[in-house]
Amino acid sequence: MKHQEMSTSAAPLLDIRKLHLSYSSGRGCKVRAVDGVSLSVKDGETLGIVGESGCGKSTLARALMGLARPDSGQIIFDGKDLLSLSAAELRRARLDFQMVFQDPYASLDPCMTVGRILAEAIDRRKKLTRAGMDARIAQMLEKVGLPTEAATRYPHEFSGGQRQRVAIARTLCTEPRLLVADEAVSALDVSVQSQILNLLSRLRREEGLAMLFISHDLSVVRHIADRIAVMYLGRVVEYGPAAEIMDQPLHMYTKALISASPVPDPIEQKSRQRILLAGDPPSPSNPPAGCHFAWRSPIAVDADTASTAGVFVEAKAGHWVEAHPATVQEESLLELWREQRK
Repeated sequence: MKHQEMSTSAAPLLDIRKLHLSYSSGRGCKVRAVDGVSLSVKDGETLGIVGESGCGKSTLARALMGLARPDSGQIIFDGKDLLSLSAAELRRARLDFQMVFQDPYASLDPCMTVGRILAEAIDRRKKLTRAGMDARIAQMLEKVGLPTEAATRYPHEFSGGQRQRVAIARTLCTEPRLLVADEAVSALDVSVQSQILNLLSRLRREEGLAMLFISHDLSVVRHIADRIAVMYLGRVVEYGPAAEIMDQPLHMYTKALISASPVPDPIEQKSRQRILLAGDPPSPSNPPAGCHFAWRSPIAVDADTASTAGVFVEAKAGHWVEAHPATVQEESLLELWREQRK
């Protein structure tokens, strides 16, 4: 798939350019977890990343946080290429972008009180007196809707939703500009999910945060994201404004994901047409040649066409999609694909 540069009107806070990251499997073959991804996030914006399990969403987040080393590409944060920084420089830069993990219990030290957990993070950004530290901890707990006395308790004494609030408070302690939320609500009950989503939305407004929100749940992403990137087998196949992606999807994979997402109205749910995909996603260690999605698409194409790569094009202003006979049905987009084949 040939990627084009996706321009934005203002310089983005985070700019990921043609990122590739692969793992070596036990049998000596490479698993292409992230395959040429280009994305950007502006100040105060939330970018949602969706896709099936194994599509590379979490690996992309790990690469951003410095937990996995990309093979090539750039991760530019606030004008600095993170991949060119030394370990010490990266630790200092990482104060400005923090991560909320899927399982808050696993990400919080069970041997430390909540107060100590928050104090450790606060101490990375500023040195405070004991009284100043206590006041700051109380302020952080209040921001996420927890009582001041929670500082004396341990993670196991809280519910899952409360632990996630503690994890969010910890990320805020370093005064970050970007929050990376990797499946931050998927382990919670539905009622608690809405509370955490509302909390994240409020904090984004009050703190001026940008957010990279990763989820497999399209209804959740629609609620919180300004723009959405749809990933399939390590690649971005559709990218654009959230409302447009959800209401006017172009890629057949996006349409299939949306058709599988339940809606609260039983009458509407019953009348919806489900788009079924053939088989399972191909192995990222041995992806098919050409269009990776062609072999699962409900749009039938011959083997010669399937083995031809798609073309990443801007269908509308800010709305990008991988154009290929197996992925889109719009004639204008197919014409762009034909032109690229010449």
